[in-house]
Amino acid sequence: MRRGRPFLALAAAETFSLSGTRLSTIAIPWLVLSATGSPVLTGLTAMMEMLPYVAAKALGGPLIDRVGAKRIAIICDAASVVVVGLVPLLDLLGLLTVPLLLPVVFAMGVLRGPSDAAKQAMVPDIAALADVPLERVTGVASAIERLASTGGAAGAGALIGLIGPGQALLVNAATFAIAALIVAAGIPRMRRAPATSDVRPGKVSSYLDDLREGWRFLRADAVLVSIVAMVAVTNLLDQAYGAVLLPVWTRESGHGPELLGAMLAAFTGASIAGAVIAAAIGERMPRLMVYTVAFLLTGFPRFFVLSVDAPLGPVFITLAIAGFASGFLNPILSAVIFERIPKALTGRVTAMSTALCFALIPFGGLVGGALISTIGLAAALLVTGLAYLAATLAPLALKSFRGFDKALA
Repeated sequence: MRRGRPFLALAAAETFSLSGTRLSTIAIPWLVLSATGSPVLTGLTAMMEMLPYVAAKALGGPLIDRVGAKRIAIICDAASVVVVGLVPLLDLLGLLTVPLLLPVVFAMGVLRGPSDAAKQAMVPDIAALADVPLERVTGVASAIERLASTGGAAGAGALIGLIGPGQALLVNAATFAIAALIVAAGIPRMRRAPATSDVRPGKVSSYLDDLREGWRFLRADAVLVSIVAMVAVTNLLDQAYGAVLLPVWTRESGHGPELLGAMLAAFTGASIAGAVIAAAIGERMPRLMVYTVAFLLTGFPRFFVLSVDAPLGPVFITLAIAGFASGFLNPILSAVIFERIPKALTGRVTAMSTALCFALIPFGGLVGGALISTIGLAAALLVTGLAYLAATLAPLALKSFRGFDKALA
């Protein structure tokens, strides 16, 4: 039990921080959309959080390797309590406007990036402490992530409808505080691996040296490059869907935030089952085949069913199937990525690779808003869905993906 305590602590911290983050991803777009009615401004607000998130996540990798993942996670989550708490405070004082919201959202992204990267960098060490396969740890972590997202999405819709999107972010601030306390109390300080830098002997490597070393390693690995390129495109389209297309569809269909939360909860709730199966048998699955089929089911159908304005029954069934398939993705991706990275480079390479996967997300909301404004909601959903389908065919077309099933020594 003692060996498993760090993993339980990380899982609990992720549960709280992700639940709160899911609440904010619903509350903030709904707040802007309700106040302005503008899909473009809604997309701009999403970009103002995700752009610094991506940059801070990529640039924070060397700090994680030098300072330690635990310390970075605690500092960033503690600071997030203050920043997120500004939104309900401004709302209470009647001062919350889009121009004031944008810098707060920017600061939220700056802090969330390194915090998420630090928690991810802890996974290989925690798997080693528990003496279990990486697929099992990443699968359980993914199931917990999906559970937190489900609860956060369902609770967010009800909470926003009850007290409004501004005040709902008080809960988000509280979840960051709890996550910081859990990491501080429950996760031991991991011993850092000796440096493997190619800097000359006797010379202390600089921050830029560390950053360049991580970049060189990532760029030289064809499998990691393929993963980053594919996931970056699908994340762009997912952001357009979640930040703009789905909220606008919900509002134009005459529904409120409760339905929006319920639809997101249906997707993430079903994904828990997929992640649990991946955790149980992940090390025996044919990775590339499962990854390809799961991505095909996760993407295009979600966009298509909304583009034809299907009744809510088929919409929820489609979301459940897509969510179940998506539950297999993160455990496979995380295991492949961690297996290919030396311990001494874990922080900077994982942070850089995930940041590059997120690199197009800041523009997803703008893409969604611009498409709606130019070609209409139904056509925007169909176009983004077809683009998603094209991206998810990449594993069938690119030879570099064949390295998925080969673990490096």
